[in-house]
Amino acid sequence: MALYDRIGEGYALGRRTDPRWLTPILDALGPARTVADIGAGTGSYEPADRPVFAVEPSPSMIRQRPPHASPAVRAVAEALPFRDRAIDAAMAVLTVHHWTGWRAGLAELRRIAPRQVVLAYDTRRHAGFWFVREYVPEIAALELGRPSADDIAGELGADRVLPLPVPWDFTDGVFPAYWRRPAAYLDPGVRRSCSALAQTDPAAVERGIRRLRADLDSGRWHERHRDLLALDEWDAGFRLIVAGSAR
Repeated sequence: MALYDRIGEGYALGRRTDPRWLTPILDALGPARTVADIGAGTGSYEPADRPVFAVEPSPSMIRQRPPHASPAVRAVAEALPFRDRAIDAAMAVLTVHHWTGWRAGLAELRRIAPRQVVLAYDTRRHAGFWFVREYVPEIAALELGRPSADDIAGELGADRVLPLPVPWDFTDGVFPAYWRRPAAYLDPGVRRSCSALAQTDPAAVERGIRRLRADLDSGRWHERHRDLLALDEWDAGFRLIVAGSAR
C-alpha cells in the first residue's frame, strides 16, 4: 500500500488499458456473472458488462478509478472480505508480486471463487531485459525475489498459461512496455509508473538513465539492438494464468 500511495499519483495516465490484453483476459473470465478484481488499482482490465467487486489497499489508486468503474473497498489480498465461493471469478492483474504473503493471497482467491485469472510474469525475463542488464542491473535482485508466473501457476494448479506478448506500440506502461521505444525511459513520468524502477535505489536509476541517454545520442543503443527494431511484438514474459472452473 505504501508503495502505491507514493508512486500512484498519475498512475492512470501511464497505465492505460490495451485492448490486445483486455480481450484474452475477458475470454479467460468466461461466463462468470460476478468478478472480484484483487489489487484492482485503477481498474484497467475489469469487464464492463457485469458486476465487479474491486479490492484495493491504496487510497491513491482508488481515487484514480474512473467515474464509470465499480467502487472499490480497501482490503488486502491475504484477507478478502467475501464469503467462500461468493464470487464466480477472481482476477488479479500484475499485482501478486506486490503482496506481502502471495501464497496466502492466492489461497484467498481460490476460497472466494471457483475460477482464478491471474496476469503475472516470468521474473527471469524481466531480470534479463536490456534495460536491467545494460543500465540498471540493481533491478535484477528485486525481480528475482518476486514470485514468478511459474510459481503462481503451480500454486493455483493452473489449467492454462497463455503468453501475452507486448506489442511495440503498447499503451499500458508496464516496465518492459518500451522495449522498442527506449527514449520513453528518459521521461520521469514513465519511470514513476513502473514499480521496479520506483523500488530501486534512485541513484542507481539515475546512473542508468544517464548511460541510456548517452547511448541514444551516440546511436549505440540502436546499433546494439537492431534486431528488436524489426519486431512488431516481443515476449517480455507476461503470462495469463487461468485456473478452476467457470460458472
